[in-house]
Amino acid sequence: MKKLRLGVIGCGDIAKYMMMLSKLDRSLDIVGFADSNKDRAEKFAISYGNDARDYYVDYRDMISQKAVDAVYIAVPHFLHYPIVKDLIQKGIHILCEKPIVTELDHAMELAELAVNHQVKVGVNYQYRYDKACYRLVKAAQNEHLGKLYYGICNVPWSREASYFEKSKWHADQKQSGGGTLLTQGSHALDILLWAFGSKATRAMGIVRNAKFETVEVEDTALGIVEMSCGGIIQITSSMAVAKEQPVSITLHGSKGSAHYMGPTLSRTKFTSVRVPRYKPSGSGIHPLGRSMNAFVNWVLHDTPYYCPISESIPVLASVLAVYRSSVSGKAEEI
Repeated sequence: MKKLRLGVIGCGDIAKYMMMLSKLDRSLDIVGFADSNKDRAEKFAISYGNDARDYYVDYRDMISQKAVDAVYIAVPHFLHYPIVKDLIQKGIHILCEKPIVTELDHAMELAELAVNHQVKVGVNYQYRYDKACYRLVKAAQNEHLGKLYYGICNVPWSREASYFEKSKWHADQKQSGGGTLLTQGSHALDILLWAFGSKATRAMGIVRNAKFETVEVEDTALGIVEMSCGGIIQITSSMAVAKEQPVSITLHGSKGSAHYMGPTLSRTKFTSVRVPRYKPSGSGIHPLGRSMNAFVNWVLHDTPYYCPISESIPVLASVLAVYRSSVSGKAEEI
């Protein structure tokens, strides 16, 4: 069996979960770990690598010393752009945690660069590999719900001060690019944008620091996104909920409705329509693992990956338009 030789850049919490799941994937050969914190990189090499010595403080040393086909990037948002650009130019395929970057012009630049260098760049919006989310999207795309009228998503999560103290870049607007809407809410927004399948044209929004008054980014956001097909998306996202609750995504059409709850024990219920049990590609017991497996298959076998860099741009553009609207007090073009 041909294996993908994968390097890992960033050894934090999300990378830990990804590596735990990826150990079950026989199509992966994880050849090295890079992190600015030497101890973290070494721990990952011991726990998830082939050799406890395969760790690096600088990712450039890793890719120069190891034969690497692709990398998985899980570093603070402000580091995405220079690292992704460098790797594209070196011809190395990439799976990057979202958002791909924090500025729209940088996303457009990288998308064009990836095409020119024939490099595959995926963005890990792993809800696309959640079975219940995927079924909701396919129900919309295959017109089981009829003409789509509007969608509503709500991300009522909870964070404490330690979230910002442990990773100070989370609180910095320039380094993070945004708060709850970009970091948590964009997953649900991405699913509805994918389901509508038309262009987002205009957005309005309000953001607040309801709980964390001293950080630069919002902990609560409400946005409305207008679609070229006439549909409307409403999103609410917050870190300021007393007790964390499930994500909900509801989509209403002329024939019926779909209601998702998750991501733990995720499920989608349909009203007034019967929908086949569409299943996402990629193997694995969790959406993160299926996303990685699908990326591996994309690189090795050219099977489609659900969120190449071009597919991540609409959600970034919509989030940034909501942010602009929260400042201007007016609807902003996307």
